Amino acid sequence: MSGLGSYLIFFLIQALIYAVVCLGLNLQWGCTGLFNIGVCGFFLVGAYSFAILCGPSYANHLGGLHLPFLLGLIGAAAAAALSAWIVGIPTLRLHEDYLAIVTIGIGAIFQLVALNAAWLTGGAEGATSIPRLLPGLHLSVLGRNVLMLGFMILATAIIYIALEAMVRSPWGRVLKAIREDEVAAASLGKNPFAFRLQSFVIGSAIMGLGGALYASFVGYISPEDFLPILTFQIWTMLIVGGSGNNKGAILGTLLMWAVWTVSGSFAQYILPADLQVKGGAAQIILIGLVLMLMLIFRPRGLIGEEAVISHGARVEGPGKR
Repeated sequence: MSGLGSYLIFFLIQALIYAVVCLGLNLQWGCTGLFNIGVCGFFLVGAYSFAILCGPSYANHLGGLHLPFLLGLIGAAAAAALSAWIVGIPTLRLHEDYLAIVTIGIGAIFQLVALNAAWLTGGAEGATSIPRLLPGLHLSVLGRNVLMLGFMILATAIIYIALEAMVRSPWGRVLKAIREDEVAAASLGKNPFAFRLQSFVIGSAIMGLGGALYASFVGYISPEDFLPILTFQIWTMLIVGGSGNNKGAILGTLLMWAVWTVSGSFAQYILPADLQVKGGAAQIILIGLVLMLMLIFRPRGLIGEEAVISHGARVEGPGKR
């Protein structure tokens, strides 16, 4: 296979990993209106949990449980869900800007714990030799990537189908009612806090699953992989694709990850060696410009939210954002 084909496989694996995380954010923000700016924190919890559960015995930090791949994914999602439950109980009574401020702090706390709790995470040295899917198979690098791509397509499809069923169920309609008017939903006998907490926990579990898949794919993680720029990227993907629409979350991820990777390669190509260190700043400026133009000209994203009305026709949902 040509070098371009190999790179395309690599690109799609990364994009689908971020699409999983974006789907989790879409459940929280797009369906429930939870302004979570701590995405990188739950992504981190899933990644390190997978490394501890499935990785080898480490000399300086926790690990060596050697659990099977699928059990590691389940454990990582459960760890992120537990973290979200602990965080959510005292914070989800806050709304909008206040919740955003708190979740920014939560994400920073998780990253600082990963950096300083060397006995748990390996500190700045990170965790290495994280096993990939079916490590017993003796495949080439390309073969392993093809295997991982097939698994990512399957995993993304399962998560998408499950979330579609959830948001179109009575439970999902309650989430959207709370997003639009929490007081009105409460007057109908619904407990907004309970539903917000459920959405927050499930969405964070999906983010943790994405972190586990990332750790398995790259084989090495460190605290530097979970900086706030990751949260910015995921939010941009969701806004560009269209919040409240799971198809939009996936489409936005594919498009914005393409913009990110292509702009990075282009910056390295055109910038002289002494200025290439500034290529990352140029990428952020470009993503910010795309986001600004999208909010001006298509504030609902490329694919607007759908709502199902009584006679079965689909129309764009109202959205309060």
